Amino acid sequence: MTNAPRLSIGLPVYNGENYVAEAIDNLLAQTFTDFELVISDNASTDGTREICEKYAAKDERIRYLRQPCNIGAAPNHNFVVQASRGEFFKWAAHDDLFAPELLEKCVRALDEHPEAVLAHSHMAIVDERGEILENYDYTLDTDSPDTAKRFRSLMFVEGGDDFYGVIRTSVMRRIAPHDSYHNAGRKLVGELALYGTFVQVPEVMFFRREHPGRGDNLGSVQKVCANLDPRRQGQSTARLFAAYLAGYLVAIRRAPLSSGERRRCYGVIAEWLGGKPLRKAGLIT
Repeated sequence: MTNAPRLSIGLPVYNGENYVAEAIDNLLAQTFTDFELVISDNASTDGTREICEKYAAKDERIRYLRQPCNIGAAPNHNFVVQASRGEFFKWAAHDDLFAPELLEKCVRALDEHPEAVLAHSHMAIVDERGEILENYDYTLDTDSPDTAKRFRSLMFVEGGDDFYGVIRTSVMRRIAPHDSYHNAGRKLVGELALYGTFVQVPEVMFFRREHPGRGDNLGSVQKVCANLDPRRQGQSTARLFAAYLAGYLVAIRRAPLSSGERRRCYGVIAEWLGGKPLRKAGLIT
């Protein structure tokens, strides 16, 4: 592949032999074909390498890269962003599934909405066999022209998983990289919302697989964060929460906002700090 594709898909993986072939098959079967698939193998010790190399040998759109050692899930996610060449970028988890028209409709949505920074479809949760367990209603206000309203919705409303949307690469490279404190993915999406609106394709085309080995199903906050980056090992819940809060504050300060918008976004943080997140983190009773 000599010319840069319109879309880069980054697939970070560690010991994903159980599901990675199915995820790659789903991506290669997309109706939108102008993409590269950048796979970064985080020094897997199972059959992931053999599976991915076999696919890369058959399809020139695939670039298989292997880390010499386990650098953690968050640095591996950032690595595929840095290695991408497309106008748009999308993360893909090795254990998720994708309807054939997902990429086509998301790219089209961004083409039709130049003010938008991200496009995604509605989502369903599937089990280990790919059977649907639950459909998610998307109730977030991420399409609002009001920056503070978008930001507040992402702070207060659960669901969406826009982290796996199709994102303008130019915006991805303006925001902070994916970090490794608790719920860092949500902070990343919240920061994207400071730069523009999201477009939701109102069809269920993204299928998030729930299974015991998923990276956010590891039990404690400390275990999840250490999986994201081994350098977090042993850090307290208080420190991880403080890093999470600081990430939002820095994002608001860095974003291209008017002084009024910035004040309103800081106000959202003050409202959010009304007690609920502190109790949830175990910092107050």
